[in-house]
Amino acid sequence: MTAAETLAIIGPTIYAEKKRISQGMILISSEMIQEIDENLAVPKEAKILTYPSEYSLIPGLIDMHIHGAIGKDMMDADPKSLQAICEHLPSEGVTAFLATTMTAPPQKIEAALLAVRKYAEQGGGGAEILGVHLEGPFLAKEQKGAQKEEFLVPPDFALFQRWQRASGHRIKLVTFAPELPGADTFLRSLKKEGILCSLGHSNATYEQALHAIEEGCTHATHLFNAMSGMHHRAPGASLAVLFSKKVMAEIIADGIHVHPAIIKLAYAMKGKDHLVLITDAMRGKGMKEGGCCMLGGQEVIVHGKEARLKDGALAGSLLSLNEGMINMMAFTGCSLEEAIAMAAENPAKELSVFDRKGSLAKGKEADLVVLDEKKRPVLTLCKGRIAYQSPSRCKFS
Repeated sequence: MTAAETLAIIGPTIYAEKKRISQGMILISSEMIQEIDENLAVPKEAKILTYPSEYSLIPGLIDMHIHGAIGKDMMDADPKSLQAICEHLPSEGVTAFLATTMTAPPQKIEAALLAVRKYAEQGGGGAEILGVHLEGPFLAKEQKGAQKEEFLVPPDFALFQRWQRASGHRIKLVTFAPELPGADTFLRSLKKEGILCSLGHSNATYEQALHAIEEGCTHATHLFNAMSGMHHRAPGASLAVLFSKKVMAEIIADGIHVHPAIIKLAYAMKGKDHLVLITDAMRGKGMKEGGCCMLGGQEVIVHGKEARLKDGALAGSLLSLNEGMINMMAFTGCSLEEAIAMAAENPAKELSVFDRKGSLAKGKEADLVVLDEKKRPVLTLCKGRIAYQSPSRCKFS
């Protein structure tokens, strides 16, 4: 169907912005949500999708930290790779995301940013690229994770400005280690440009992390991972992030990057309003087990649900965001509404797009997902267009 056609979705429980509607109905046309309620009058020309009441209709998910999937990566610097990722993500309920970079030679990062700009200008279907998450190269070598140490550099605002121009001003979020030389000036300069500043890949002390937070570092990249940890005599950056309500913290809820008990701790301390579910997924997601692929110029082995470098270091994840929601509910006992807040509402608010995305409300873009009784996506709409549909107990008339 086209965006101009009217679509009515009837039957599932709708998790609207301000209420839950059992056996609800939603009307969509011209890319927008026209009405949400229980017993709406369906226009004669509307196409109708009917789902069982045990299914759930939720807002489209937003992944603020993803490198790639199905053998493609942002660092390919190829609009075709970006298109493939955009077309794949709706199958896991993602309707928008930040394309995330890796530490690499400056010219390679610039080429990747130019590709995002070109793709955005030419347009494409599927999930929307809301901008770029610049992860590296302003990182601490002690917490480099799967980033290549030889290309790490201190924070450099002039270099950032060059990359920002290359991207067409699409860099929205920058991860950096706030303890590095020049980080304070870098942070203040980013804030003046309206860029989200994220503490990550950092070996900062507790005190250094608190200082960065007070200066305006309001985001934390994959909490606990590649970050100085907690010790009873050295609390580290992780505890500073946990304590602060000023910081929105990413968490990879695959049960591998962070133990379920620690995820439960993070949820207990920060609650649904200060956590963002992310995948940190790389090109190995969707590939056959035992396969090899590259991440930032390094060989990665895909095995089971893990992606690791040859030295055993975790190299991003193979997680899908809807699986992250399912895991979060299992690990913490949170409700689906709370998981939606962490996977859709909070990212939309942080990225200043909550006026059009992140919840289901009249007048917002029709980015939405129907989940079956096991919380698996069976239908995803991106701006009113069907971007993913699986066989299910659905009637289409």
